[in-house]
Amino acid sequence: MTDGKAPQPWMAEDGGTAAKRHAPATLRNRDAITQVLADWLPPSGMVVEVASGSGEHVVHFAAAFPHLDWQPSDPDRAGLASIAAWSGEAALSNLRPSLMLDAAASDWPVSAADAILCINMVHISPWKATLGLFAGAARLLAPGAPLILYGPYIEADVPTAASNLDFDANLRARNPEWGLRDRDAVEAAAADAGLAFADRRAMPANNLMLLFRRT
Repeated sequence: MTDGKAPQPWMAEDGGTAAKRHAPATLRNRDAITQVLADWLPPSGMVVEVASGSGEHVVHFAAAFPHLDWQPSDPDRAGLASIAAWSGEAALSNLRPSLMLDAAASDWPVSAADAILCINMVHISPWKATLGLFAGAARLLAPGAPLILYGPYIEADVPTAASNLDFDANLRARNPEWGLRDRDAVEAAAADAGLAFADRRAMPANNLMLLFRRT
């Protein structure tokens, strides 16, 4: 989210079950993300999504890429309930039951992945979660396999949109450990973990998709 309003990872869906949640940004960005994923995902295997949130993204991607198995996860019980609700409604054979996974933890409940996807977590979490994400990706991915990030970042040579600056201030006011991350710092931390930066795609609403590959 980059419009300067208070961030809302999700909200209760009108007319839905108590468990099912709706993140408004999902409908706005899922197709653009899908287009990039078509270029970056492997032809087969399992994709682990870290911080799946409401579960809407992973259901959409599982339908768009039926040749891949999708493993959603989240550290929040309400998130897991929402993922289960959306997954149950979709009834997709390539969508696995969600796992409780804290990116910052040193031990994840999954031992291998052919790709890892993380959307809108890096800026709405402590820095240790990003470091944990990179460490986890280094453990799970084979050489050359992708870690894909989506969200807003600050770039040294690119003017930061006013809406992103407002969003950053809003996040830091809510939690001093949150906030938009410097892309150079993110790439350096990834490199320290054994993940090489491979590509950058500009996305709508002043967001980016970043591709890293396990070295």
